[in-house]
Amino acid sequence: MPKIRVPAPSEKQRLFLQDRHKYLGYGGARGGGKSWALRVKAVLLCTDFPGITVTIIRSTYPELRKNHIAPLTEMLQCYHPDRTQRFATYNDQQKTITFRNGSQIQFQFCANVADSMKIKGTETDVLMIDEATHITEEMWDNVRACVRGVNGFPKLYRLTFNPGGPGHEWVKRLFIDRAFQEGEDPEEYAFIQAFVQDNKALMKADPGYVRILQSLPEKLKRAWLYGEWDSYEGMFFAEFRKTPDRDACAAAGITEEEARKQGRWTHVIEPIDLSTGAAKGWKITRSYDFGYAKPFSCAWYAMDYDGTMYRILELYGCTGEPNMGVKWSPDQQFEEIARIEREHSWLRGKKIDGVADPSIWDASRGLSIADTAAKYGVFFLPGDNERIPGWMQCHYRLQFDEQGYARFYVFSNCAAFLRTIPALQYSRTKVEDLDTNMEDHVADEWRYYCMTDPVPPMRPVEKKTIFSDPLNQFRK
Repeated sequence: MPKIRVPAPSEKQRLFLQDRHKYLGYGGARGGGKSWALRVKAVLLCTDFPGITVTIIRSTYPELRKNHIAPLTEMLQCYHPDRTQRFATYNDQQKTITFRNGSQIQFQFCANVADSMKIKGTETDVLMIDEATHITEEMWDNVRACVRGVNGFPKLYRLTFNPGGPGHEWVKRLFIDRAFQEGEDPEEYAFIQAFVQDNKALMKADPGYVRILQSLPEKLKRAWLYGEWDSYEGMFFAEFRKTPDRDACAAAGITEEEARKQGRWTHVIEPIDLSTGAAKGWKITRSYDFGYAKPFSCAWYAMDYDGTMYRILELYGCTGEPNMGVKWSPDQQFEEIARIEREHSWLRGKKIDGVADPSIWDASRGLSIADTAAKYGVFFLPGDNERIPGWMQCHYRLQFDEQGYARFYVFSNCAAFLRTIPALQYSRTKVEDLDTNMEDHVADEWRYYCMTDPVPPMRPVEKKTIFSDPLNQFRK
């Protein structure tokens, strides 16, 4: 039987094919040959190990067909007229390729949570997700549960991705930031960064492709050409930065570490002790968004004497699974909120204002949520729930002035904010609004707080032309 003809891989593709980590990510920029690496790895595993199952996932069936089914059936001669020459056979009804040794590649599409639940009920030895940032973290948690079996083959996950999409934040957390949670072993995860320049075959076949990437709008160019993860097209709060803007730092003549310490061109800063010094007198406000099956979000904010806002503490009612609430009753929620305000050194003994979603005053089904809060000494005023003006206040607060300072900062201990806010995307149906199907509870209570003290947008300062200044009065 003739050998399967596979073109020589690039150096980055070779590293991907040889890697043995349980969880392996590949790509991070456009044009790195991600789909090719994935399907070739699937073939190598199936030909080397009899009786195993490899599952390849993409968002839609047309994408599966174009990027994997068609190339693989051609590579494996699934439709060769001489049956003795075929390496494998393809069953279009079951969407599977079966090899002579009993191994299989099965193809699944995953466009929503319902699709991910169906995949969760199947069984596979190797899970491959092409464009993993196209699926949410909830979908990822579902589909990865299908990797199981008792055949002794070591279970593997292979993911390819670029920055952007609804899965941007969970992929970034695992493979870029390597910020692991309980139960996740750092030794099991690896990432291979590949750029378009690494794909010699593409560079030879389409030398103009890199020029296309270079001509993209700035956000897309940073993501798709340079593989940067701090902003991406479709990101609702595109101004938000966890790390300082390196170009702005270079222009100012400071390092990114210096900018981080100074709170310039970044919104994430280390906590300030609000129990001592001048910060002891900052105004404290509690903002709240109710949830039960979905997470509730309560956060405490401080405002300094210049009107700059700081998110200092949070209580987020999430199970640890994305967008899954802990199902605490209102009594449980406000009992814990009251305890934190009695005991935390930043809050203890202080007058704390409160703002919340106006819907918590609904008493049509008995005691309102606001009345329950009042039993524990936790009081709120109805927040301004106008969505678009509220989002604009969040945008305005995130703007940087010419020196790189913002009017809103978040302390690095506020994990729910840092996880959910960068992941939010624009609605596909309501212009200027965010996609309410995403985990937006933190964003909602942040919006209520921002609307308590509206600010105008920052305007670029026009530089004045100075023709004569002998006393050097205007040049500073």
